[in-house]
Amino acid sequence: MLKKKLVLVILNVVIVPLLFSFTAKAEFESAADAAVLMEFASGNILYEKNAAVAKPPASITKLMTLLLAFEAIDEGTVTWETPVMVSEKAWRMGGSQMFLEVGDEVSFKDLVTGISVVSANDACVAVAEHLAGSEAVFVENMNAKAKEIGLQHTTFKNATGLSAEGHVMSPLDIAILSRYLITNYSQVLEFESQREFTYNDIKQYNRNPLLGSYSGADGLKTGWTEEAGYCLSATAEREGMRLIAVILNTDSERERLVAAEEILDYGFLNYQLHEAVAEGQIIQEVPVANGRQLTVPVKAATKVAVPLRKTMIEDLEQVVIVEDGIKAPIEKGETLGKLEIKLAGEVVGETELVAAEDVSRANIFVRFFRWLLSLIRIRPAA
Repeated sequence: MLKKKLVLVILNVVIVPLLFSFTAKAEFESAADAAVLMEFASGNILYEKNAAVAKPPASITKLMTLLLAFEAIDEGTVTWETPVMVSEKAWRMGGSQMFLEVGDEVSFKDLVTGISVVSANDACVAVAEHLAGSEAVFVENMNAKAKEIGLQHTTFKNATGLSAEGHVMSPLDIAILSRYLITNYSQVLEFESQREFTYNDIKQYNRNPLLGSYSGADGLKTGWTEEAGYCLSATAEREGMRLIAVILNTDSERERLVAAEEILDYGFLNYQLHEAVAEGQIIQEVPVANGRQLTVPVKAATKVAVPLRKTMIEDLEQVVIVEDGIKAPIEKGETLGKLEIKLAGEVVGETELVAAEDVSRANIFVRFFRWLLSLIRIRPAA
């Protein structure tokens, strides 16, 4: 059973993803120059090394390009079948490419597939120009989106990740972006997990070394430039727990693979996803002023699952925070507070608390009678 604590305060906070670090007991140091391991459901950090240090991300940049592409689909700006004209600028892009030709009309879906599977720079520019008119304007949109979703150590200079002065991301920002992309557009994993892609009769293979070799791996994005080294934002799911591993600046493809496997193994071997609170679980009764009933049961609006070592489960604590002076009438489902799940004094998960039933306002006679009772002081017999 979780320990419980009731806190009565005025609730004026916004529920946001939690980034609690469990890394104090990490038993290794990654060979990567910078690394992060995040548990997907909670956003909690299980391992970190130079997590907030901004570094060149190479083609991991394309996760933001893909995010804006999926948003355009979602908003109806384009469809998967929309034809996109290939410009000379897109055609001239070096590095990884799907070998577009000037004047080609390519479906939006093929371009997104090329970005996802073969990290195609030419496809990135084609998408950017189609959605924003130019890559420069598209990059402005990338940076605006980065601020919107809370990336604090990120600046984009292009849509591809090719080396450019000041083009940087931190491992933590990459993990947050990866989580945001999967959460909002899970279809990205269907693209990212494709093992090969053929365009113009040219077959190319997915550059993610974990696909087909690491159990549960289904994304996300590799990267390499001389400046950035070998990089990877990887994700894998086992037994209902998804992890996101970010590896920056390793010296070789082999070192990148080993570093990714090591950090993912650390997470899967040492942590399990524990359901601290079930969706709809009744937490407790809270007082209600002027109601036909004096209390109302509150329940968890969503499930709260946190990654834990088995020895930590008994140390979890529930803290109930409810609004001050709750008054009837109350509608079922109305938000009345929040529930925090804490470990060692730190919040590791939270959910809103909502009324489990309606509470109507008591009539004037009931309220008057209660007022009279409050004036009575019962004294012990002499």
